[in-house]
Amino acid sequence: MGLELDKKTEECSFLPKGWTREEVIRKSGLSAGKTDVYYHSPCGKKFRSKPQLARFLGDAIDLTSFDFRTGKLLTSGVRKSKRLKNIHYDYNKGTRHDISLVLPIRQTASIFKQPVTLKTNHTTNRIKADPKQDTKETPKQLFWEKRLQGMHACDIEEEILRSMELPDGLFGVGPDMTDDSLVQSIASSLHVSTQPITGQTGSQNQIEKNPGVYLNSDQPPCLKFLVTEADIKKQEERVREVRDRLRKVLEGDLKQIQVELEDTDEDEDASE
Repeated sequence: MGLELDKKTEECSFLPKGWTREEVIRKSGLSAGKTDVYYHSPCGKKFRSKPQLARFLGDAIDLTSFDFRTGKLLTSGVRKSKRLKNIHYDYNKGTRHDISLVLPIRQTASIFKQPVTLKTNHTTNRIKADPKQDTKETPKQLFWEKRLQGMHACDIEEEILRSMELPDGLFGVGPDMTDDSLVQSIASSLHVSTQPITGQTGSQNQIEKNPGVYLNSDQPPCLKFLVTEADIKKQEERVREVRDRLRKVLEGDLKQIQVELEDTDEDEDASE
């Protein structure tokens, strides 16, 4: 069922020449007596709200004091309500801003705009701590070293480099944990860890039975070990040998280095 309308059109003195204001009164239906106001541009375009009119006119006309319903300017004697006292309307964006609010402003559908309160748990911050913002450590993958099984480092001639040998007192724990995987884990721990490398505190039976409970992911998957004074002296001797070889390389004595390397390989083969 259609509505019966009573239309009234007149020129708007505030807007440029050619603009008209149309007032439509509904005469029937549930909304009988309601008045709708529209504005028509000289080119025939129809505007149903003040934001639409402001976007179309842009900066040509200031519509801050323009009353869309009556088509007149608001006088300075008209007092705004307390709720709208500090609010101005951005007609280009269609949003209200309260100048008393401090940015950032919470962008929600609520009619009452509220400032956002930033909370942090930093000890030196004066803002109230929020227990919900506690940062949790990222879970660590157990036995990640097994992903490197079957992969070997090569030299510039694409020949596989000989793997490092573990000390006698170093034993790996966990399912199918090889010596190569354990070396990779220890090397990674020495590179990224800030705490001493001591190995696992749990027994081998406990770790193999339930690694997710008894395995410490901050330590390499090996039984607890102890570095003795003899191990330290042995490592110091190896360092001195390497430095001596480097000195001879810099001096150009390559033949002597080749002889020493061959003697070292023969000694290792004989010991095996």
